[in-house]
Formats: sequence, C-alpha cells, structure tokens
Amino acid sequence: MRTIRVETAAATILLTEAPEPKVRDRQTGEIAKDAVSGEALMTLGVVYIEEGESSLIKVTIPEGGVSEGLALGAPVSLPGLVARPWESVFNGQQRHGIAFRAAAVTPAAFPAVAGAAA
Repeated sequence: MRTIRVETAAATILLTEAPEPKVRDRQTGEIAKDAVSGEALMTLGVVYIEEGESSLIKVTIPEGGVSEGLALGAPVSLPGLVARPWESVFNGQQRHGIAFRAAAVTPAAFPAVAGAAA
C-alpha cells in the first residue's frame, strides 16, 4: 500500500508517551521487527499541532532512531514521517486506520512566535 510523506515544517510536535518496544504478539510478548533491517521497532505518542488543530498519534520508529534527551511534553522532530492507510478484518469486523512511521525521533525547539519580544 502507498505511503504518504507528512510535511512537518509548519507543525509543532510534542512528546506525550515515551518510546517503548512495539509488541507484535501480545500473548507471547514478541517484539515487532522491521521487515527489511530486522531492527526492533518502538512506538511513541505525540500530539501533532498545525494551524490551530491538534491530533494525538502513535508513531513507529526503529530502535536505533531513538535519540537521547527526550522529555515528555517537550517538542520533538520526526524526520522521514510517513502515513500509511491500512485495513484488516479482525473477528469478522473490518477495521481501518492510518499508521505513522518515522526514521527517528529527536529533541527539537519550540518554534519562534511571530512578534515575540526578544
């Protein structure tokens, strides 16, 4: 399925949930791995704010893409952020949504406010 690149230059992204291993199978506790590299995957929660609107989203990143210095409530950068629509049938019910994935998560700065006194 096609991935859609998400432009983040005009957005403020705040970390709301610290990175933790992405579980592939909840019964066995198996950790999800990247299909190409085999690297363990992590998930984190962010609030994505743009043009006065906000959305809470979960983002998957490779374990090696988690930077030091991340703090809850602080701004972060998600280089290479993409969205991928998905759908599946679970227990006879069709489900669908959007999965978000980024190459990394790094600390960022709050954007400068136009007209702010220096």
